[in-house]
Amino acid sequence: MSSVSSDRPDHHGDRERPAISVVIPVYNSAPMLQRCLEGLWQSRGVAWECIVVDDGCTDESVAVAREWGAQVVRTEQPRSGPGRARNLGAQAASAPLLCFVDADVVVRPDTLAQFVMLFASDPQLAAAFGSYDDRPAAPDLLSQYRNLLHYFVHQSGREAASTFWAGCGAIKRSVFLTLGGFDPSYARPSIEDIELGYRLRAGGERIRLAKHIQVTHLKRWTLRGIVTTDIRDRALPWTELIVRSRSLPNDLNLDAGSRVSALGVYGLVALVALGWWLPVAWLGALVTVGVLLACNWGLYAFFLRQRGFWFLLRVIPIHWLYYGYSALAFAGGIAYGSLKFRRPGAIPTSDLPLVPIVDRVGPPTRPEEPAPAEASAAAGPQRAATRRPRARAGRNRDESLQRNPKP
Repeated sequence: MSSVSSDRPDHHGDRERPAISVVIPVYNSAPMLQRCLEGLWQSRGVAWECIVVDDGCTDESVAVAREWGAQVVRTEQPRSGPGRARNLGAQAASAPLLCFVDADVVVRPDTLAQFVMLFASDPQLAAAFGSYDDRPAAPDLLSQYRNLLHYFVHQSGREAASTFWAGCGAIKRSVFLTLGGFDPSYARPSIEDIELGYRLRAGGERIRLAKHIQVTHLKRWTLRGIVTTDIRDRALPWTELIVRSRSLPNDLNLDAGSRVSALGVYGLVALVALGWWLPVAWLGALVTVGVLLACNWGLYAFFLRQRGFWFLLRVIPIHWLYYGYSALAFAGGIAYGSLKFRRPGAIPTSDLPLVPIVDRVGPPTRPEEPAPAEASAAAGPQRAATRRPRARAGRNRDESLQRNPKP
């Protein structure tokens, strides 16, 4: 069972029901959580509540959360993962709108109000997310590069999104509970938010990339951390998800320019190596460099404007390295996933996005009665599952109980 403690359930003296519930999963991030909550407590223009989910912290994170008056929810087992932690926070929430915020993120005073206004102006919207801003907190080269890259990718993406981002993203609670929340099988920060976005889109729900909602990222990156995160926590599980869903979005990190760039990096390496025996290959290498610069000109011009030529010169090799190992991980993931899901008994790829996730952590929570518009939107995925009886084949007993609950 989870335990909940709350010193001040109403923030800033608000006595009305909160319009939005902020859910923050945390594991041993006390200094960053302090800054996160300090920024959150500057929120204005809307009634809100904050739920911090302790995923087995051994530092002062829980004390920090209680000091600020947040509700504290503990996972049943330490290091259950941010997906399961967020699910627990959503169960404890009382507002019709959930806002997931990472512990290393600082929101702006109007962030929560912006989300509430966004959903109020578009009743059919199921989920929305913002992006990091162009002022990352850590001053070193790698952290500046990484966070500015994220900012540029999100600011260049389509507003009609095909995925979700839990760093600072909001979703209707009724829709979230209907889908079963985040997949709890991701025990590390990974693609649990992307996977949720796939299920949202498969159920006919609308997701919006709200580019005007921006937050500051506090994380300090190292080269090892970047490579490990990109391969282990992003490329490999995302590729498996693509194989299972048979869907390759042309958006954000998977646009056509990125695919061409990945091929160009390997072409450049091959031509440079060949140039030692066949000098004419150096000409091909120069052409390939031109192609890489052209494919990424928007990003490189942005780096140039933001941080100058010396910054750009140093991050281009890092960016090309990213293309190289990401393409290798993608190819390996495609091969592994194709073999894995062709085995007898594997889950049919067309069924994956239609199946709600069953999360065993925490007590069952009965969803609140949604408004008529929300009820219609939440019923979409259930109707889709009814139309495709194959989605019921081969499921376990828990999912059967979910579809046919005992009276």
